[in-house]
Amino acid sequence: MDQVKQGTDALFILLGAVMVLAMHAGFAFLELGTVRKKNQVNALVKILVDFSVSTIAYFFIGYTVAYGVGFLSGADTLALKNGYELVRFFFLLTFAAAIPAIVSGGIAERARFGPQLVATAVLVGVAYPLLEGVVWGNRFGVQGWIKQLTGAEFHDFAGSVVVHAFGGWVGLIAVLMLGARSNRYRKDGGISAHPPSSIPFLALGAWVLAVGWFGFNVMSAQTIDKISGLVAVNSLMAMAGGTLVAVLLGRNDPGFAYNGPLAGLVAVCAGSDVMHPAGALVVGGVASAIFVSMFTLTQNRWKIDDVLGVWPLHGLCGAWGGIACGIFGAKALAGVGGVSLGAQVMGTLMGIGWALIAGLVVYGGLKRVTSLRLTLEEEYEGADLSIHRIGATPEHEANW
Repeated sequence: MDQVKQGTDALFILLGAVMVLAMHAGFAFLELGTVRKKNQVNALVKILVDFSVSTIAYFFIGYTVAYGVGFLSGADTLALKNGYELVRFFFLLTFAAAIPAIVSGGIAERARFGPQLVATAVLVGVAYPLLEGVVWGNRFGVQGWIKQLTGAEFHDFAGSVVVHAFGGWVGLIAVLMLGARSNRYRKDGGISAHPPSSIPFLALGAWVLAVGWFGFNVMSAQTIDKISGLVAVNSLMAMAGGTLVAVLLGRNDPGFAYNGPLAGLVAVCAGSDVMHPAGALVVGGVASAIFVSMFTLTQNRWKIDDVLGVWPLHGLCGAWGGIACGIFGAKALAGVGGVSLGAQVMGTLMGIGWALIAGLVVYGGLKRVTSLRLTLEEEYEGADLSIHRIGATPEHEANW
């Protein structure tokens, strides 16, 4: 029976891995539809290559840092003894690879290809797994310390803080380090509009992400006996609440309409297993309001050129989700209980703090040794010039 259960669990988590892998196509098309047409090819190539670098970094380093499990043994041993562990690695890799995919949307249209791949390797190989190990691997004693202080461990079921807030706050540092796109904010005080190049591609990306998110959340149970219909329905309710609030506050703007459900889904990850569906609806709606208002504020008032709004969408909505878990997961609001608002605030702030440190170390270090962004000529002609840096010849380019 144990062998049958292990096989069933492996299949269960493999299906989740495939669904979250498909989300990376969503990241690609969301960025593709948002950036200017001259940068579309770069967006597609960047997400794919980032995922490949993430796979190598997480397999050889990151997964071991997070869980203390390595795969440096013979293939026969891996197949016989670690079949489930290998599939679990695949599943959790798709989460880890979301970090550079999130950052990519913020720094689009002016980041150099090579330095970003180095950043990807360090973030996925070391920085992210350390946070993952603390929260999900119960390593380094941090969860025990939080429980001793607050009466409960920090709860983040599917990564509102571990994945999304971490990626969003690292992305903010990267955006600030690179600076705005050329002529985005003019000397006369005006703002040059860079409207989405393709609303259909943007919408496609959002739909692919939303569908894959049910693998992201539901399969975070990681074994078939722990699957919860509550997680699925809460994800659905947060998505609906996020959509409706975004349409209302965004005045029917399609960019907001299709990012609204993503804001709701980001926020519900942490507490999707402990909230009542009505609470999840509220959490999703509040997250969408945060995204719409803060995206507008960062772009127009603070002049932070975060192309896809990854800081408000992932950074702020992820932080809200971590804290909201402690509010709406409580039995007083019809939640399952077992969570502490104090623990959620502590864990969320620690996650944000670590993301800021990681972002400053990685992107600050790269900025000291190399240029992070394209030259003015390359940016003007289109970041697709980075295709040359990954081996395309003029003859190949002519075929395109």
